[in-house]
Amino acid sequence: MAPPLTPSQIAIVKSTAPALKEHGLEITTLFYKNMLAAHPDLKNIFNETSQTTGRQPRALAASVLAYATYIDDLGKLSAAVERIAQKHVSLDVQPEHYPIVGKYLIEAVAKVLGPAVTPDVADAWTAAYAQLADIFIGREAQIYNDEFGDWRGWRRFVIKKKVPESAEITSFYLAPEDGKPLPPFKPGQYISLHIFVDELGNLQPRQYSLSDAPRADYYRISVKKEGGREAGIRGLISNRLHERYNEGDVIELTHPAGEFFVDPKAEGAGASAPLALISAGVGITPMISILNSTVGAGSKRPVAWVHGAHSSEVRAFGDHLRGIVERNPHVDATIFLSKLQGKEVQGIDYHHQGRMDLDKLDAARLFLGDAKAQYYVCGPVKFMFDIKNYLLSKGVDEGRVHMEVFGTGDE
Repeated sequence: MAPPLTPSQIAIVKSTAPALKEHGLEITTLFYKNMLAAHPDLKNIFNETSQTTGRQPRALAASVLAYATYIDDLGKLSAAVERIAQKHVSLDVQPEHYPIVGKYLIEAVAKVLGPAVTPDVADAWTAAYAQLADIFIGREAQIYNDEFGDWRGWRRFVIKKKVPESAEITSFYLAPEDGKPLPPFKPGQYISLHIFVDELGNLQPRQYSLSDAPRADYYRISVKKEGGREAGIRGLISNRLHERYNEGDVIELTHPAGEFFVDPKAEGAGASAPLALISAGVGITPMISILNSTVGAGSKRPVAWVHGAHSSEVRAFGDHLRGIVERNPHVDATIFLSKLQGKEVQGIDYHHQGRMDLDKLDAARLFLGDAKAQYYVCGPVKFMFDIKNYLLSKGVDEGRVHMEVFGTGDE
């Protein structure tokens, strides 16, 4: 356990915030370059796409700046710490990884900032990193011990079924090769899987939301195939799953993780509070898990399902959703389609044409007058923040708006 920072060290770290704001991306880009060159085995953990696009260095730069800014008020970082810790355990990050990261991060800071990194600054940042590492190691140990149980690391799964859900999205039904019952997960959580990429020479991990209610015999993920310019970069792993992995093939997963979920053990007001599930595109996947879990448990809590898709051709789970709405009068669905193909029936296949506009729903359908209502949002980053800002403008407390900030969280 690292000793607490002294007041002098805290002041020094805070004083570096302006330099980190100006040079943070240069620091983190150099950090990743040097660390991965010296420890190529870590390429099995880091997302190559996020490195290529610069998202990962940007995200780390933002995190380092936030840490320097709030080092005297770490409570403001608790949500970010939880999100990162959940991602770490999904990648099987271990305590021995932290000294490696610390070494190359401090070296990159010293290299980029040059003479500004005096011995006192170097000592303060070394102590600050040790404190941050302790925070993550402690929280991750708690998750491993309390939630993961005997399942540690990567576990082999067989693709039992591969089912197209739309022109873009295919579901993979994954059963444990050892046949042992699967632990339950919290609806909305994700798994990590990794596959070997020949041209990179290493494994590449990705996170995929679980898209069904918890079961003991399989997990389901529903994966979008990327097209056009996105195919070679953002579709590196997803497209391989579509094109190269078939029923009977084996892939490896980690235990479900993630801080975006509806608590299946909620009681009282928490169990009956209205639930708004707002998604766009493949952001539908955790919402289907939440919806299936909620109605499958016999809950009568009011649910507003609001989804936007480019067209009926690419929208997934249409028939499934219609069946749920027909059988459950407390579930209300509103579908936005950007493009109509001439065969859609308004009121059945869709409700509004165009991009999602929540002003087209009356306040009651969104539970805007209910202070207990909970809002779950998943989709492209800009979409999520637009929806969040809309809800806040309507008086919804920020603590009742939950977003699945996948990827690296750099926006």
